[in-house]
Amino acid sequence: MQNSRNYSKFAAHSFSMNVLRTKDEIGRYRKQLRQEGSSLGLVPTMGALHRGHLELVERACRENDAVLVTIFVNPTQFNNSQDLLKYPKTLETDLDKLKALHCTVSVFAPEVSEMYGDSPSARTYDFGNLEGVMEGVYRPGHFNGVATIVEVLLRLILPDRVYFGEKDYQQLQVVRQMVRQKNLPVSIIPCPIVREADGLAMSSRNTLLTNRLRKEAVFLYKMLEEVKNSFGTKNANEIAEFVREAFAAHPDFKLEYFSIADAETLLPVGATDETKKYRAFIAAYLGGVRLIDNLPLN
Repeated sequence: MQNSRNYSKFAAHSFSMNVLRTKDEIGRYRKQLRQEGSSLGLVPTMGALHRGHLELVERACRENDAVLVTIFVNPTQFNNSQDLLKYPKTLETDLDKLKALHCTVSVFAPEVSEMYGDSPSARTYDFGNLEGVMEGVYRPGHFNGVATIVEVLLRLILPDRVYFGEKDYQQLQVVRQMVRQKNLPVSIIPCPIVREADGLAMSSRNTLLTNRLRKEAVFLYKMLEEVKNSFGTKNANEIAEFVREAFAAHPDFKLEYFSIADAETLLPVGATDETKKYRAFIAAYLGGVRLIDNLPLN
């Protein structure tokens, strides 16, 4: 396998980081790859990279001749201006982490004005039921912002494959639908959630937690594990009531939503169907930091 050989040879060398800042630079980069006949994998991020991001990059390196990581905190997907201000921005540290990988990557880190001009605004999409549940309810306009920047990046970069983690599972489903609606010639590659040793889903927001709250945060994962163990023996309403009571007993947490949903449509489950897949989804605030997680149930 040529890609695997390319990946293994990187381990013996140290590579400089190619950091691109403008759309024109991306155009020249993409033209060179086409001339070389090289496949391109894209890993879109908002920076503050952690091990979960880096595993996406490493997988992209194994499956493509070239890899581009985007680092861009997208303002149009934040419906809370304070959340945008608090979002960690650690570009130099991010670049150091990417340089330490055993593969070479390029980085696209544009300014907001480069992507949106003088007035950032989101396009409007119709995602049907996907935007009427969970994140769509509590973060109105969020998915229009996500889809806008992903569509702009895909049309600009023209990757062969683009890699998304399943922690933002609803976002993954929205992106899949947008790609189908716009008939974009790219393969969406979902990647399993990467977790800390105690089970907490890796997230850039974890860095905003105090040491005490970080220890408490694993409660989210433990709840999902309890839900998985109960699924099939209790109905969805009974499980939801159990979850609400468990969070009520933990005053540091504020539960925003809990849902057991069809893994494809994300509609809340009524009667289960053995031919379908289901996932449990949860969002909660801990010390003012919003955390989300999900887990496949069958």
